[in-house]
Amino acid sequence: MPSPEDALYQARTAYEEHVRTCRQCHVDMSPCAVSKLLLRAYNNVRRTQGRAGSVMR
Repeated sequence: MPSPEDALYQARTAYEEHVRTCRQCHVDMSPCAVSKLLLRAYNNVRRTQGRAGSVMR
């Protein structure tokens, strides 16, 4: 099971790679449905990691 940092890195990398290679996202400068899903997944991981960090403090 990946660590929280690994999950965050993987989610961010997947989003950035998609935006860089997707014609609609990169060339047309308009986010596609996949881009929106990947960004939502990244934000969910980031939010979850933030909550876990605040509980531990």
